[in-house]
Amino acid sequence: MNYAYEEKSAYSYEETLDRLKKEIQENAFGVLYEVNLKEKIEGKGMDFKPNFTVLDVCNPKLAKDVLDEQIEVGYFLPCKVVVYEKENAVFAGLLKPTILIDMVENDSLKDAALEVEEILTKAVKAAV
Repeated sequence: MNYAYEEKSAYSYEETLDRLKKEIQENAFGVLYEVNLKEKIEGKGMDFKPNFTVLDVCNPKLAKDVLDEQIEVGYFLPCKVVVYEKENAVFAGLLKPTILIDMVENDSLKDAALEVEEILTKAVKAAV
């Protein structure tokens, strides 16, 4: 099961992260939280080499619509978009909302999940 969508970036880690945040905002989503896992892990005294940032992103209208339909979908919100380094390359991607929504077995939510996935995929493609 392919649970994630990702692309290899032609840009540096920082530039990819900046470009991705801009693209997310240009597609009517907001970045609610930004967590630099490298800093968090190293801040606890452990060694962690690669840069890895998680962006929690949300479109309030789409979130409200799915929560109104089935409040338990909130377990999947906000959506996660990441930028990380691996083997001297930079990647950006997201956990696919269409895969997550299949877990709740509510067909009326599939269109919203597909819309979110298409928007965030578009943002990733434009950023890298």
